[in-house]
Amino acid sequence: MPIFRLTTDLLFPPVNLAEDGLLAVGGDLSPERLLLAYKNGIFPWYEDDSPILWWSPEPRLVLYPGEFHLSKRSQRYIRRSAYTITFDQSFNEVIQNCARIYRKEEHGTWITSDMERAYIHLHEMGYAHSIECWQNNILTGGLYGISLGACFFGESMFSLKPNASKAALAALVQYTLQHQFHFIDCQVSTDHLLSMGAVEIPRKVFMEQLKHATQHETRLGSWQS
Repeated sequence: MPIFRLTTDLLFPPVNLAEDGLLAVGGDLSPERLLLAYKNGIFPWYEDDSPILWWSPEPRLVLYPGEFHLSKRSQRYIRRSAYTITFDQSFNEVIQNCARIYRKEEHGTWITSDMERAYIHLHEMGYAHSIECWQNNILTGGLYGISLGACFFGESMFSLKPNASKAALAALVQYTLQHQFHFIDCQVSTDHLLSMGAVEIPRKVFMEQLKHATQHETRLGSWQS
């Protein structure tokens, strides 16, 4: 199947045409295009030395809030660490930390400076959110992503202390349960997320669930813990 080259027109090809998850190349990171992409099960993922690449993987990794679980060891560590959790208090710092985290399976970072600016803009518009984990008033972990309708699209997380990102994810799960979100999109599989209850589902099923979830009203603005 072909990889589509985007024009200035605000549209994407159908996700079932994605080859090995890669759907299209080019376009821009404007708020309008990014929100359209997420609503259609597509997200950007590329590095500084490449054009913008747009993906819709098959299968898709999702976390249903009611199926989230932490090991007893992680729960004990989090309790002993006395972490403090906040929402939307340090979005810029969270995304900057995520961009700096080295991952052995990746070369460099996929969170480019253009990506940082684009998601900070979405945060200012009320669509992008961060969950922060603090210890002694020092940021030790967190995550960020996009909220649309009744779903949250997780983008990245980081930990500077053991289990700090897990504590942030647990807080996100509690928020999504409280506000009746349908799922947290985790995009592609990792053993880390699978161990906490995330599951792979066919892209077709994901798109059906996404269509239903995005019919709900989006909770814009700053989230409160």
